[in-house]
Amino acid sequence: MRRLLQRSASVFRLTRVTGAFAAVANVWFVIVWTRAVPAEPGTAELTNQPLWASLAGGALTALGLYAFGATLNDVVDAKRDRTLRPDRPLPAERVSVELAITLAVGTLLTAVLGSLVLGRDAAVLTSVVAVAITAYNVFGRFVPAVGLPILSVIYAGHMLVPNAGLVFVWPVLLVLTHALLIGLASHLLDRRLTRLSARALACAISGWGLCASALLWSASQRSEAGGLWPAWVPAESLWWVAGSIGALLVMCVRRVVRLHRGPRSAEKIRRYGALWPAFYACAWLIGTGRLDAAWPLIGLAVAGLLGMTILREAYALVEEPIEYRS
Repeated sequence: MRRLLQRSASVFRLTRVTGAFAAVANVWFVIVWTRAVPAEPGTAELTNQPLWASLAGGALTALGLYAFGATLNDVVDAKRDRTLRPDRPLPAERVSVELAITLAVGTLLTAVLGSLVLGRDAAVLTSVVAVAITAYNVFGRFVPAVGLPILSVIYAGHMLVPNAGLVFVWPVLLVLTHALLIGLASHLLDRRLTRLSARALACAISGWGLCASALLWSASQRSEAGGLWPAWVPAESLWWVAGSIGALLVMCVRRVVRLHRGPRSAEKIRRYGALWPAFYACAWLIGTGRLDAAWPLIGLAVAGLLGMTILREAYALVEEPIEYRS
């Protein structure tokens, strides 16, 4: 029994399921938003099928893509992690390379199958995002000037999987920016990573700017009035979003001040970054007066907080029982 628990814990750590709440929250927001806002066009699958079916398909897609990327990351980094992160499941030999590859293939198939619930266009976009995830893990991570914008596009792209024709794209733009800033902050804090030069930083910001401009331009073409901010979205919602951003900044600054620069503070920033899109989603829905539609996201945010805490303690108990600790 204990061996089964250890193996399960290693698989969970390999796929980094505790960080998948951001992926699920982003997809769920677009699903809930499209169904709750009459002026927002949606696909036939998204508007006609039951909400639970769309949420289930979105969750499978998001979890599958996230786990695929996390597992592929460890497979590509297996040799490097033996030196820098020997506690990871692959270098610690708690998970074999064969099992890791099987998990990568299985999670990718899960993502594609889940996207079929949301329609053919969703399945195509899921495949495109999977290609971007592969490109990021194979070479993008080692070239920050290219990798950081790709990472931002991955987050924004998978968010649009349920509805690629979204008109109100500011939540997507927020996630695009959030992914870039979290990636930059964690990269600068983690001394184990390659140094980020001024030229690489400029290239990363330029890449983000091009993606953001393309996103806003495409949305303006779909908008009836041709504007960047639809008239049916109250501007007061920005106060709620600003509050959630401020809370994230306070949490990150406190952790960095306490832990100082290093891998631990970088990991904390990544964890907060993986959780906070759920709070962004709640802020957008509550700020626009759609509290009744926000409950799936509120539940997900609470589950994310509890899940990260419970699984972190479970990993410690399974992999290093109290009686074996010094």
